[in-house]
Amino acid sequence: MDNAVFTQLNLDDDCDPGHLIPLLQSIQFHEGYISEQAVRQIAHLLKISENHIYGVASFYSQFRFQKPGKHHLKVCLGTACHVQGGAQLAQEVEKQLHLRSGETTPDGAIDYEEVACLGCCAQAAVVEIDGAIYAKMTTDRLIKKLNELRSQQAVLSEAENAPLSAPASA
Repeated sequence: MDNAVFTQLNLDDDCDPGHLIPLLQSIQFHEGYISEQAVRQIAHLLKISENHIYGVASFYSQFRFQKPGKHHLKVCLGTACHVQGGAQLAQEVEKQLHLRSGETTPDGAIDYEEVACLGCCAQAAVVEIDGAIYAKMTTDRLIKKLNELRSQQAVLSEAENAPLSAPASA
């Protein structure tokens, strides 16, 4: 983890444990998640146990302990979405991506989260992909969207691994 996060917070060696949550929020903002290394550094800085940090951080849903994927997938399991097939959508994600809620694909392409409500109850069942809401989702449409994400990721991977070509001469 980059020590710049600690430097930006302007913390000294005699830091108050009351800074724990703002420190976790800053790390989450800069790194995208709370790594084991970050927990060790916070424990040392605040002179508190790693268990205490995990206890506090795991209480709040905003904190994650796994590196997020390049794409973010959320399936709503609120009452309206559940009635309209949200649980089946969640099962399909698990089947297609071999993920449970809170996990990321091994290649780092997609992270998956089941949420209590996305606030779109009139459009249930709802799935969110990279911040875009997909209403009245069905398993067939979900499979299509997952395949599109996989195709996009394959194109990006190929582009990242492609040899660089020399610029055209003028």
